[in-house]
Amino acid sequence: MTHFKGKDALSHMQEKKLEGSLSEPHGLELQGFAFACIDGARQLSSLLLFLSALALSGKLLLISGLSFIILFAGRSALLGQARLERLHRLAEQERYEIAHHRPQERAELKALYGSKGFKGELLDKVVDVLMADDDRLLKVMLEEEMGLSLEAYEHPLKPALGIVLSGLSVMALFAGSFLLGSWEGGILCLILIIGGTSLYNAYKEKNHMISALVWNLGVSLLAALFAYFALHSL
Repeated sequence: MTHFKGKDALSHMQEKKLEGSLSEPHGLELQGFAFACIDGARQLSSLLLFLSALALSGKLLLISGLSFIILFAGRSALLGQARLERLHRLAEQERYEIAHHRPQERAELKALYGSKGFKGELLDKVVDVLMADDDRLLKVMLEEEMGLSLEAYEHPLKPALGIVLSGLSVMALFAGSFLLGSWEGGILCLILIIGGTSLYNAYKEKNHMISALVWNLGVSLLAALFAYFALHSL
C-alpha cells in the first residue's frame, strides 16, 4: 500500500488523473495547427480593431501586428514545449511504476475497468491482456488513469507556424482592404474575421454558434469602442 500512500486503488487513480489534467493545456479544448490558425487570426483581428480605434497610423498598425505575431507564435511554441516535457515526465514516472510496482498497477487496472462495468473472469482477462504488453499498458495508464489525450500533442513548432501563417494572412487582408477601399473596409474585414473564426470554433466544439458570435464580437467591439471614446474624451 506504500505505492498508493494509504489510499485504495481507485482513490489513487483519481489523484493521478488530477495530476495528469494539470499538464493539459487550459482554455479551449481544440488544439493543434488548425486551431492555432483560427485562434491566431481572431486574436490578431481583435488587436488590430482595438488599435484602429486609437487612430494609429498604418505604419504603427503594421509594426504592432507583426510584433504580436512574433510574440504569440513564440509563446505558443514555448507552451507547447512545456506540455511535451510534462508529458514525457509523466510517461517516465508511469513507466517506472509499471516496471517496479506491477501488483499495484494490476490493482489500478482492476479498479479502473471494474468501475466501467467489467466483472469476474472477463475483468481478469482484460487486465491480463493489458499487463502482457508494457507499451500498451503505458498508453492505457496515461490515457485512462491520467486522462491525457496523446493524439492532442503536436510538435510545438506546428501551432506556432499556424499562428504565423494566419497572422500574415490577416495582415495582408487588412492592408489590402485599405489599398482597395477605405478605412471602413479594413474595419469590416476585421469584424468578419472575428465573426467567422468564432463561428468555426463554436461549430467544431459543438457549442452554441450564435452565442459564440455575439460574445466574441461583443467583447472585441466593446474594447475598441471604449478605446475610441476614451481617446476622444481626454
